[in-house]
Amino acid sequence: MIGAVGEGERAGMADRDLDEHRADLVALAEGQPADRLPAVRRLLARADARPELRQPVADAISEYLRATGPADGSMLRAASGDDGETEPRRAVLDLLAGRLRPGDSGPWPGISLDLSGTTLVDVDLRGCELAEGRFADTRFVGTASFEGARFDGEALFPRTVFEGDARFDGVRFGAEAVFGRARFRGTAGFAGAEFGGIAWFGRGEETLWEDDPAWEVFEEFSPLPWDEPNETDPRWPVAVLVEDYQDWEEGGDGARFAGPVSFRGARFTGPAWFYKARFGAAADFREVEFAARVHLDQPAVELTGAHWSDEDGEDGYGETYWPLGWAVRPDTGRLVPDDDIRPYARQLADPDPDTRRTGLRLLAELGDTRPELRERVTDALCAYLRTPLPFPVDGDLNPAQAEELRLRREVQQVLAERLRPAAEPYWPETNLWLCGATLVDLDLHGGAGGYAEFVGAQFHGATSFAGCRFARATFDLGGGSGVATFHGPVDLAGSRLGTRPPLVG
Repeated sequence: MIGAVGEGERAGMADRDLDEHRADLVALAEGQPADRLPAVRRLLARADARPELRQPVADAISEYLRATGPADGSMLRAASGDDGETEPRRAVLDLLAGRLRPGDSGPWPGISLDLSGTTLVDVDLRGCELAEGRFADTRFVGTASFEGARFDGEALFPRTVFEGDARFDGVRFGAEAVFGRARFRGTAGFAGAEFGGIAWFGRGEETLWEDDPAWEVFEEFSPLPWDEPNETDPRWPVAVLVEDYQDWEEGGDGARFAGPVSFRGARFTGPAWFYKARFGAAADFREVEFAARVHLDQPAVELTGAHWSDEDGEDGYGETYWPLGWAVRPDTGRLVPDDDIRPYARQLADPDPDTRRTGLRLLAELGDTRPELRERVTDALCAYLRTPLPFPVDGDLNPAQAEELRLRREVQQVLAERLRPAAEPYWPETNLWLCGATLVDLDLHGGAGGYAEFVGAQFHGATSFAGCRFARATFDLGGGSGVATFHGPVDLAGSRLGTRPPLVG
């Protein structure tokens, strides 16, 4: 409760000061916007003189921001500042941020912020120094600026939505930096950032053991809807890693970058985990220093000048995985193009559709002639299909959009033809990782494979699984989240998928 005063705050405070402090807390929680800013200024000034008040005041401001965030339906009004609360909230956060920057009226050392689950407009936390920051399920409208900030402890941004540009250039993350399932809808900048712990841009960011009491409440998580094009299940990112001794399960996709993203010159001391992250544009990892396990599997990634040294080979996060077409020189640790493969893979990331079509043909030929590369080639093709589409596929399409859908159908066809045992060549026991993919007129009739994941995928047009045989296929995360959606007829005649897809759409 914002108006409460703790024992540490009472100690040494005169009754009059205590009454004034409590009154300012109440004004912040319940007063009119015109009363809140003066109350915040007095609270901050009082905390400047009394260090024991600083974290409680920061907590009260954080609680006020969480309690007064706009509802989903008022996003446009919040962005324009005409909802009556946006400007005061922004001013309050700016006043607090000034205490967190060395060289301003601060710093207040060792302060933690918890702004989870709220909506923030044009956030400016540049240069702030925090003990830890929690922004789970937060929606940032406008620009979110964290350049040069420092997090001594955890920096938690799981399922966060960045509506505009996200700037983390030069940030120092002292411990875990968690961006699992975050949505970056503008440009994203992490150039020169330092990651002292695991950098998690993958999936399954909530980890529980079966005997964890939190297991009883995890379904209460209520993330803000993503509202992505071609999705009809906007809350599907809720997922939990379930651990039991040596076994764990997860589902879905990782962070989604709709625009360009740069990690150029970044330093990853801990694992760099981009497992099933989706890149919709250029991904710049040039001159990056990797010092632990890496999982980076998108063909659009540029790694020129990057360096890898697994200084901690026992971190428990599995094998290092590079995009198809890149390899590490054993003598120098430099990431270099794999001359036997890279020309095939890089074309699939080219802006020109004809070049991508050529790359598709060459990749298919590579898999046909080199069986040991078939799963890697399949991963690259699935990664292409998981690339976010910025336009609705069922709307009016311009020529460029229509061409993109034609190319997607061709990628699907290349995969489908190689899953049919009667065809030549046949790629047996192939796994398909199509979580979150947008699939149009998918025809897998007669196909057979290993594991196929369609969690959160969107099926448009006619879909056929007729006669399909997969050892296992998943279409949702369970509990009603991550449901694959079908927007057209579905043929399941004679199929054996290990599970039945939920016919939603």
